[in-house]
Amino acid sequence: MRPIPPSVPDLAARIRAGDRAALARAITLVESRRIDHQAEARALVQALLPFTGKAIRLGITGVPGVGKSTSIDTLGMRLITAGKSVAVLAVDPTSSRTGGAILGDKTRMARLSMERAAFIRPSPAGQTLGGVAARTREAMLLCEAAGFDVVLVETVGIGQSETAVADMTDFFLVLLLPGGGDELQGIKKGVIELADMIAINKADGESLGRARTTAMEYSAALNLLTPDGAAWKPPVILTSGLNDEGLEALWAHVERHRDLLTRSGALHSKRARQQVKWMWTMLDDRFRARLRSDPAVRARVPEVERAVFDGALSATLGADEIAAMIGL
Repeated sequence: MRPIPPSVPDLAARIRAGDRAALARAITLVESRRIDHQAEARALVQALLPFTGKAIRLGITGVPGVGKSTSIDTLGMRLITAGKSVAVLAVDPTSSRTGGAILGDKTRMARLSMERAAFIRPSPAGQTLGGVAARTREAMLLCEAAGFDVVLVETVGIGQSETAVADMTDFFLVLLLPGGGDELQGIKKGVIELADMIAINKADGESLGRARTTAMEYSAALNLLTPDGAAWKPPVILTSGLNDEGLEALWAHVERHRDLLTRSGALHSKRARQQVKWMWTMLDDRFRARLRSDPAVRARVPEVERAVFDGALSATLGADEIAAMIGL
């Protein structure tokens, strides 16, 4: 067994005691690319693993402008009023200039960011599939170990790869805008198939009629996608994050879904499958890191890419050549 870095027990104890500064430092640690930091982060997550798993894990996705941050701000305040603590992992678009998170979401959750029972952590999405920061899973576990009752993962909302959030949460919520017709054609089928619920947001004022029509269209679509006899049939509801309308019903569905999965034992098996998939994802990441870090491979890859680009070498043989350089 690998030795535990001396700083890990102290940091783990501070996180368990609810120290927000320690939690923020730990998330920074798991996001670091430094080899020594990665080793420390792995030891920290392992040490805290027995204290995780009690929170409700809610993933929220939707196109930019659909009102994710406003809805989370309002929903989070509702949950805090009800006596719950809320952690928000907001995966922000990555700045092309600095590589860091643009950090807009924290400013849009103005009320929630002022609450002692809330913790908001923006992280840069980087190049990670699904708009989910590379270490969002570890950050989620750290928040659970810190005692948060609800962990919300808000994703960038830029395409089909957003479904990655469904592989780390218990409940996958898709927010959509009123105006169904064109959107129903343009939305990625994979996102809808994975949705545990669809909320038509901004269903207020002059948009209310369009929102109702959109809800009917998506309800019909989900009826076709949901297998007969399924234990959970994804509902389609109307919400207005700005006006705090429909969010009580939204959370009632989340709790009903949680109760259903817990009573049937499906929650445990779902999370276990997610853990195994997470392991393979991390293994893939390490192979890619090996390719990037090996000097001999870095020197040879551009030549192989050029040969494939010029048609002198097939993609299959190019992949074989690169793989052989790291013993695969």
